[in-house]
Amino acid sequence: MPRSRRSALFRTAALTLAGALLAAGCGEATSSGKGSGDGTGSPAAELPPVEPVDEADRITDARGVHVAPERPPKRIVCLVALCDDMLTELGMVPTATNSQVLAHPDFLGKEQADEVPVIPGGFIAPEVEAILSHKPDLVIGLEDTHGKLAPALKGATAFWPVQPNDWRDSVAYLRDLAALTGRGEQAVAAEKRFRGKLERAQRNRSGKTALVIFGSDENFGVAAPGRDIAAGLFPGISDYPWRDRGVEGTYSMEEILANDVDVLFVETLSFGAVDQKLSEKLAGNPLWSQIPAVQNGKVIEVDPEVWAKGRGTRSLGIVLDEATAALR
Repeated sequence: MPRSRRSALFRTAALTLAGALLAAGCGEATSSGKGSGDGTGSPAAELPPVEPVDEADRITDARGVHVAPERPPKRIVCLVALCDDMLTELGMVPTATNSQVLAHPDFLGKEQADEVPVIPGGFIAPEVEAILSHKPDLVIGLEDTHGKLAPALKGATAFWPVQPNDWRDSVAYLRDLAALTGRGEQAVAAEKRFRGKLERAQRNRSGKTALVIFGSDENFGVAAPGRDIAAGLFPGISDYPWRDRGVEGTYSMEEILANDVDVLFVETLSFGAVDQKLSEKLAGNPLWSQIPAVQNGKVIEVDPEVWAKGRGTRSLGIVLDEATAALR
């Protein structure tokens, strides 16, 4: 989804890397029959009441994956930030992780997060030996990225591949993990808290046009409902005209300018040290300064660990807090 095209090879590489880092948020969209198809599902006010979560020694998730740890999982290794998000909501800390979301002040905060061991190999290729060295009862990863680890983990620990497509999938995963860990009350409280925020945001829907973009340079992408869970919240809380055009689809700066964007949220993805924010790099484009959001000082750099990678009820609650405040 880059704006400019330096070469076909560069464009493909940039999209592939960004897609890997945002894998769950930009996962392959599927038809779930759970709403309008734009990623929002039904309005929160129309959903049935939150039900209690019963303890269980095994679960079958919404995608039909069977998870049966040998014991109630206490030592959980997170290979995807949704796992860290769920554990935080349940009052637990991962045994090890490869996410940075825990450093956010609304999670553990940097000091406590620094005490959680990091799995070497990064998000794309976490090391199996390092995972097993922590003697986990359960390992949670992203299906389309970490599913290949299943054979190596089989027999040593339980592996749960997750693949959320919208916020209701994230809630379902939270409830399943709560059942396995015996923390149903915490899951119910987290679900109610998130649904309350979503309902208030939908009830006070803004008429302003919003846009969420991500990237590391001028080859930015537009976060679209159906491929990005956080973006899937926006059609219910604001005017959000952006739709998924597939891997090869693009939104040009000219198209963005034509949509009169009032509030622009920017996720700067880093592949190392951040030398400059994405919004600062895009400022060199002469069309950038003509966007109403830029002219009115409504370009907001957000934390990509939360907005792009968190995907759980705590992260999405932060997204709603920050988005609704900016859209007032």
